[in-house]
Amino acid sequence: MAQATLFPGGDDDGGDGDNGTGYFHPGDHAPLAARMRPRSLDEVVGQEHILGPGKPLRRLVDGSGAASVILYGPPGTGKTTIASLVSAETERRFVGLSALNAGVKEVRTVIDRARRDLIDGRPTVLFIDEVHRFSKTQQDALLGAVENRIVLLVAATTENPSFSVVAPLLSRSLILQLHPLGDDDVATVVRRALVDERGLGGRVTATDEAVDQLVALAGGDARRALTYTEAAAEAVPDGGELIVETVRENVDRAIVRYDRDGDQHYDVTSAFIKSVRGSDVDAALHYLARMIEAGEDPRFIARRLVILASEDIGMADPGALPMAVAAAQTVALIGLPEARLALAQATIHLATSPKSNAVITAIDAALHDVREGRSGHVPPHLRDGHYAGAKKLGNAVGYRYPHDDPRGILDQQYLPDSLADACYYLPTGHGGEQRLGDVVGRLRRIIRGNRK
Repeated sequence: MAQATLFPGGDDDGGDGDNGTGYFHPGDHAPLAARMRPRSLDEVVGQEHILGPGKPLRRLVDGSGAASVILYGPPGTGKTTIASLVSAETERRFVGLSALNAGVKEVRTVIDRARRDLIDGRPTVLFIDEVHRFSKTQQDALLGAVENRIVLLVAATTENPSFSVVAPLLSRSLILQLHPLGDDDVATVVRRALVDERGLGGRVTATDEAVDQLVALAGGDARRALTYTEAAAEAVPDGGELIVETVRENVDRAIVRYDRDGDQHYDVTSAFIKSVRGSDVDAALHYLARMIEAGEDPRFIARRLVILASEDIGMADPGALPMAVAAAQTVALIGLPEARLALAQATIHLATSPKSNAVITAIDAALHDVREGRSGHVPPHLRDGHYAGAKKLGNAVGYRYPHDDPRGILDQQYLPDSLADACYYLPTGHGGEQRLGDVVGRLRRIIRGNRK
């Protein structure tokens, strides 16, 4: 049975072995992040919104709460640590399963053992790491045990549980979102590791600038901050001082927090699109850089820009779509890293273009009428007349050729009778649509004559 009291590598690791309820004690040669794992909830930095007095997890530890919980948040925010500490401080048996290597059989084995232990007066905390990787069948296997409180489930996920956890399990659990740590919190973690005997024990000191650099590189991830601290400190002799140059030399670059298949993928993509739509060129370039640096498929980025060019700009800048299409073609022909230039150029063009959603509003309004059955018959004079007997049916009879009029446009009905006065395209006053507003109005007045 895959069990563990704590996954020593952090939120993303699995492990075997079970000592009941205890806290995993890493050895002296364990990574700094493992050695500095908090030993009590009071040592946990940040997450006051769920750990402060009277907050959900604090109530659970104090014995006034009994609901299972799903901890949702990015890596390095303490999901595994909190789960283990809940067990330790409530004196419950702690069993950990990783969704990477546990199946329905393992889940049922744990539940059977928990049922026997509960009879003996010993409750169990069941921690499931990466619960979003469990299939529906695996998640369903937990329902009875959670509902009957045979186990206190503490599940962790980096993905939005609303999309990755089955509804029955969601309804039986308290959803608690963990946030990336603030800069002050990460700085506290780093400074604690420098002096604590479990950490570097004062072997080296660090300048404020070096700590600030480590904080910046960590991106709200405590484990990452400690990993970088350890890597940089290894280059400093005993009694020496860690300076910002040493940090930069030993930490090549910040690892962008981004999961191509998870929440961060959708969040960063959403922020990118909304920044372009909102005409913030700097923010748009920032999120573009994050996607590129994280290894996002450049074709995906290009497709989003092509869609945006019509959806959010349209005829306000008719050049936006060709620009986006050209960027997509460049990505296909050249690829990264050179294609980043075309993606950046298209992003800048679209972000600085006048905006209009008149195109998507127009086609959606037309589609709505069609789907609601408001189609009507094609007017007889517009029907195909290129076959024998067409005129006997009245098809194409009375059709007027626009080029026969000096203006190239004339009074003629094109829409079905039931939609004769429909106006789908409503140009805005932005960019090129300011001129189109006058043009479309004039065209409608001529085409519809006294009907409009």
